[in-house]
Amino acid sequence: MRVLTAGASGFLGTRLVTRLRDAGHDVVRLVRREPASSDERRWDPAAGELDPSTLDGVNAVVNLSGANIGGKRWTPEYKRELLDSRLSTTGTLARAIAAHAGPIAFLSGSAVGIYGDRGDAELTESAGPGSGFFAEMATAWEGATAPARDAGSRVVLMRTGLPLHPAGGVLQPLMLPFKAGVGGPIGNGRSFIPWISMRDWLGAVEFLLERDDLSGPVNLTGPEPVRWKDLAKAIGSALHRPALFPVPKAALNVVVGSEFATEMLASQRVVPAVLSEHGFAFTDRTVTSATAAVLRG
Repeated sequence: MRVLTAGASGFLGTRLVTRLRDAGHDVVRLVRREPASSDERRWDPAAGELDPSTLDGVNAVVNLSGANIGGKRWTPEYKRELLDSRLSTTGTLARAIAAHAGPIAFLSGSAVGIYGDRGDAELTESAGPGSGFFAEMATAWEGATAPARDAGSRVVLMRTGLPLHPAGGVLQPLMLPFKAGVGGPIGNGRSFIPWISMRDWLGAVEFLLERDDLSGPVNLTGPEPVRWKDLAKAIGSALHRPALFPVPKAALNVVVGSEFATEMLASQRVVPAVLSEHGFAFTDRTVTSATAAVLRG
């Protein structure tokens, strides 16, 4: 397949480009500067500009663009950037796909944050959105794909959980305290955390690219939900360190701000019903397997 990718230079995007190329796909990357290689094409999502010819011969578009959720404190200005960076990129791509003559699948990023804080309730793709900034942002983010869907394109809303990898995501900031012997769960440890191993996330995206019968929301999370205390225990076991020192909400409030801290502690017992029902084979069914695979290497 010829796959056009947005957000190809990010934490997830760089790994996905490598995975797809290793699988034999032709990957073209969208960039916001002058192209520096033959596999790059320039666009300006802030202005809604994408040369229509960029989509010629493209079978699928994968959109992973958006400002880093944990990149800065959530000031009103940064919250606007978080939202705008997702709506402008997604909207630009959706409109371009809708205007193109050929059939193009659109796999667009979203997040399990759309479910909000739901306690111990099991959340499949049929669950409605929750409340809070993250849920509202994710709802608008998914809504920006409407032009492509309304034009008849296959649109997949990839509700990604927290991919486990020491170079980014949820694991990276936890490495230092754990290696120092003072690691532990976030908050009281009872909240469910929607984890997924990086290799299963990559495999799931490739699976969704190749399954023409799948569309709509898809949860990209591990098949066995766990609580923060279980993730902390798995990290400690993989690193041969204790996991006895919880990070209280008061400390998170100081470091990241109270609103982001509240979102971090939200309990989301998300299950990947669509992937499981359609035969996706998870490599890491447990959080213990997932953390051991990336931390014991």
